[in-house]
Amino acid sequence: MATEIIMPKLGMVMTEGTVSRWTRGAGERVAQGEVIAEIETEKINYELEATGEGLLHHSVPTGAVVAVNGLMGYLLAEGEEAPAARKAAESAAAEAASSSRAGRQRPARNAGAPVPSTPGARKLAAKLGVDLSAVAATGPRGRVVEADVRRHAEEGATPAGSADGQGSALLAGLPEPARSEGMTGMRRGIAEHMRASLQSTAQLSFTLQVPVTELQRQRREWTRRNRTPVTNTHVYAKACAVVLGQLPVMNTVLADGRIHYFDQVDIGVAVALKEGLIVPVLRDVANVALGDIARQTSDMTKRAQAGTLSPDEVAGGTFTISVLGTVDTFTPILNRGQSAILGVGATRQTPVVEDGEVVIRDVCTFSLTVDHQTIDGAVAADFLARFAELIRDPAPLLT
Repeated sequence: MATEIIMPKLGMVMTEGTVSRWTRGAGERVAQGEVIAEIETEKINYELEATGEGLLHHSVPTGAVVAVNGLMGYLLAEGEEAPAARKAAESAAAEAASSSRAGRQRPARNAGAPVPSTPGARKLAAKLGVDLSAVAATGPRGRVVEADVRRHAEEGATPAGSADGQGSALLAGLPEPARSEGMTGMRRGIAEHMRASLQSTAQLSFTLQVPVTELQRQRREWTRRNRTPVTNTHVYAKACAVVLGQLPVMNTVLADGRIHYFDQVDIGVAVALKEGLIVPVLRDVANVALGDIARQTSDMTKRAQAGTLSPDEVAGGTFTISVLGTVDTFTPILNRGQSAILGVGATRQTPVVEDGEVVIRDVCTFSLTVDHQTIDGAVAADFLARFAELIRDPAPLLT
């Protein structure tokens, strides 16, 4: 009997994945546990293993975007054919989805009649302020699904002439492009998340220059004493956890029209990759020793670069730190839902005034972006002031 190969759900927010590569050819015999395909999502790459054994049948080509739990192929017995009915149904669904993406039309509905929709779609529509009756449905039996609501919200804020929010039409008079490529996988996910973040929040940024000479000295001494390499970023994460515990409104997530407070501080640390940006999450940072923060960060960074992080390791986060050590200052964009993100610029030798004298000190510029819907300017300033105090005298963090 044919065994279906379906697109796995690799995280709570995943709705679709891309078959970036079939690692075994059509018709080849595969064993249970053997890697048969590579899946690319907005956040991670994943090696899909066969759940049984048989002859591999590809129902979708390389590069196909498949919804979660959608059919990718089959494992067949010798001489068995792929189920024609399911195959035809999937092809029809793919064609319908393609047509709907090319030009969706709002279905006719009776005024005041309930809109067939999933609970998740209704919840998301309430959050985004979307009228379900105005959303084109692509779900089974004409139901509105979450992806429909999200697409409607994004297209509703898209300027005329743009395509799915991915920039305006190519202007006349430009030279012939050397090459063009679609926004897929991680790049597409970053674009959608950043655009949605700016559309749904009132972002406000603050900057502060803080001397870090004493931090550098004490950190090097701590590293020698404990024989564990610790960077400034590790200390910044620990300092943020301390201050977030003192200012609970900073450690919040805005969702469903409510501000959700968390006692646990889960800090995402942005890692730059060739394909884009990924944010592994350090859990319960306030209760993790500095050396363990260093080891966890190093391990997660290596696995992020190797593409082997698990979905759980990039999910959630109540606060984020983004480090760009090559520029003095920048304005980080909030991760969706979070109330604050700290940007860390380059450390430079800078003249500063101490006790009426000009001296040279190592100085770092920090940029704090907050959602003004949940955090007032005075609270953001207080966060930076408390953070700076810990950085100027980091002894409590390096005990």
